[in-house]
Order: sequence, then C-alpha cells, then structure tokens
Amino acid sequence: MIKFSLMFFLTTSFLGVIAFAQNVESSQFYDIEVESIEGKTYTLSEYQGKVVLIVNTASKCGYTPQYKTLQSLYEQYKGKGLVVLGMPCNQFGSQEPGTEAEIKKFCELNYGVTFPLLKKADVRGPNQHPLYQYLLKESSSSKDISWNFEKFLIGRDGKIKNRFSTGTTPLSKAVVSSIKRALKD
Repeated sequence: MIKFSLMFFLTTSFLGVIAFAQNVESSQFYDIEVESIEGKTYTLSEYQGKVVLIVNTASKCGYTPQYKTLQSLYEQYKGKGLVVLGMPCNQFGSQEPGTEAEIKKFCELNYGVTFPLLKKADVRGPNQHPLYQYLLKESSSSKDISWNFEKFLIGRDGKIKNRFSTGTTPLSKAVVSSIKRALKD
C-alpha cells in the first residue's frame, strides 16, 4: 500500500510539474517585465491578443532610417492589432549613446515615432534583457543578435512567428505578409 501511495504521489506530482511547465511556457512572453522609455514598468501582458513586432534600435546606425518604415507599418496596421515595440541598444558600434530622453526626442523629431519605445538595454551578453533571453531561447534560430534592427514577430498567442534580419526592411514583402498572416490568426 505504501508503495502504491508513493507511486501515485510521484506520478501526480510529475504530471502537475509538466502541466505547470507547459502553462508557464505558453504565458512566458506575457509575463516579461519591461520598462518604457519614459520609465514606466509593465509586463507584456499589456499586448496580449496583439501581434507584436519587436526591434532592437539605434539612432546612429546605417539602418536608423528603418524607424520611418517601422512607423509607417505601425500606422497602417495598429488598428488591426499590430504593436511595434522598439528597444534601443548601444551594443553594436556604440550607435545608441544617448539618454532615454534624447533617444525619444530624436525618434519623434526625425521619424515621427509614436510606437512604444522601451528603456535602452542589452540584447545579448551577460546583461541581456529578459525579453531577448526569451526571444533567443524560443526562436527557431539560436543565432545571437548580430546588429541593430533585427526583428521578431510575435503572434496573438505570444509565440514567435518569424525573425527578420537587420537588412530586411519593415515594409518588405516578407515582413508585411508575415504580419498579415499573424493578424488573421
């Protein structure tokens, strides 16, 4: 009887751990805490049910003009449920040296950015932001972030739908068609 009770306890405990792990995995994206460029801390649950395009950004990069097309994309699809989320990063060629206030002002004045920007953070290395830890862990490509303006598309379910390289422009056919598909889901 003790053997049976122990076996029953271990089996139900194991199944409980598996169920808990699956639940944590499916909601993990929405549990990640971020800080807006204005200093407000919140979790990504704020975007639950939305399609989110996450981009590591920089103000002094050859790809900085992508801010303009990211803003166009945001304006075109935000009414259908798209959020563009920019995370400034200074890890690639020190191309984002400014303060949060300077970054925000630069983006608004030069590119008319109205999509949410986050506080500047590391997207790789020992101080990697938890958002990028999640993105790299869950991405089908384990390749590290190699430069500014890499993009991750998150579906309404909180799962990564696609990853786009720096050189893939926000209004490219690949990005737009992936967003349209994700918005239909």
